Amino acid sequence: MSKSTERTGIAYGLGAYITWGFLTIYWKFLKDFNAFELIGWRIVTSAIVLLAILMYNKQLRNLVIALREPQVRLRVALASILLTVNWTTYVWAVVHDHVLETALGYFIAPIFTMMIGFIVLREPIRTSHRLVIGLATIAIVILTFSYGQLPWRALLIATSWSCYGYLKKQVKLTSLESLSGEVVALVLPAFVLVLITFNRTDSVPNTANLAEWILVLLTGLMTALPLLMFGAASRRVRLSVLGPMQYLVPTFNFLLGWLAYNEELNTTKLLGFAFVWVGLAIFFVDSAKATKN
Repeated sequence: MSKSTERTGIAYGLGAYITWGFLTIYWKFLKDFNAFELIGWRIVTSAIVLLAILMYNKQLRNLVIALREPQVRLRVALASILLTVNWTTYVWAVVHDHVLETALGYFIAPIFTMMIGFIVLREPIRTSHRLVIGLATIAIVILTFSYGQLPWRALLIATSWSCYGYLKKQVKLTSLESLSGEVVALVLPAFVLVLITFNRTDSVPNTANLAEWILVLLTGLMTALPLLMFGAASRRVRLSVLGPMQYLVPTFNFLLGWLAYNEELNTTKLLGFAFVWVGLAIFFVDSAKATKN
C-alpha cells in the first residue's frame, strides 16, 4: 500500500470520526422520541439517499451483480446486522443519558479492531501499538470498575463496530455499494417498524414539530456521509492504523456527556479516560513519524 493511498485513507477516517462525534448532539435533539422508531426512520431515509446516489453514479447495476454471489450476500447481510446493533445501541444510549458509556464503548472498540488486524490479517505490530493497547486495557478496567456493573451498552457498541469494520474490509465493493447493500437489506423491516409506530401517541408523526421533522428526515444523509468516509478509509488504511483513530469519537462523547449533558464524572472515571488520552497521543506522534519516513 502506497504512502499517498494511506494518507488519503487517514483523511477519510478523520472526517468520518469527527462527524460521528458531533452526531451525538444531533441525536440529543431527538431524545423525546423512541430510539427504535428513530432507527426505523434512519434506515428508511438512508436507503433513499444511498439508492439515489447509486443511480446518479450509475453503480446500481454493479451492486445487483455483486449480490448474486452467495459469499457477498452473506457478508453484506452480516454487516447489516452488526450495523443495526451498533446504531440501535448507540442511539438508545444517547437518548437515555448514557453518553459517557458510549464513550467507553468506542474506547474499547479500537482494541478489538487492532487485535483483528494483528491476529487475523497478520498486520505488523509496532511497539507503539503494544503500548496503546496496554494503556487502553488499563483504562477499560478502571472505567468498568467505576460503573459498578457490566457495561453492556459499551460492550455491544465495541463488539459490533470492530466486527463491522473487519467485514467491510472483506467485501469487494466500493464503500457506497457495500453500505447501500447493507441498508437495503434492512429497509423492509425498518419500514414495517415505521408503520407499526406511526399511529402511536408519542410517535414522530404525532408529536414532532417542523424542526424535529427536518432532523428526522435528514438522518439518512447524516448517516450516509460518515459511513461512506469510513468505508473509503477501511479500504485504504491498515486496521492497526485505523483502530486508534476511533478514539476521536469517544473523546467527543466524553466531553459532551460531561460538559454539555452533565453526566456524572468522578475521579475514577477521569483517571480511566486519562490513560486513553496518553495512548492516543503516543499513537498520533508515532503515526506522524511513520508517514514522513
